[in-house]
Amino acid sequence: QVQLVESGGGLVQPGGSLGLSCAASGSIFTINKMGWYRQAPGNQRELVAVITFGGIAVYADSVKGRFSISRDNAKNTVYLQMNSLKPGDTAVYYCHANIHAILAPQKDYWGQGTQVTVSS
Repeated sequence: QVQLVESGGGLVQPGGSLGLSCAASGSIFTINKMGWYRQAPGNQRELVAVITFGGIAVYADSVKGRFSISRDNAKNTVYLQMNSLKPGDTAVYYCHANIHAILAPQKDYWGQGTQVTVSS
């Protein structure tokens, strides 16, 4: 059984920084794209950033220049470093990964979500 376990998140003041991490575990053959999405109350879930196995990253316009996504393929882990945080970044952040598990079809997996609150 494949699982995504997130860590990080919490409360930070505007202008502050926070880091998230997400580790995939289980019978994994290969992981394709990994990324982060977020959902604020009353809003749809939106893409924050995604990174390919080869390290090519794509960001939402709203976070470009402030957030940085990276991954460690040996550890099946993706990271999100968030700098210059704004109140508008407040949301539940979800880890996502497209995984080909052993003896299972390739499909999307999601983490349980972690709350990020930016407030003074």
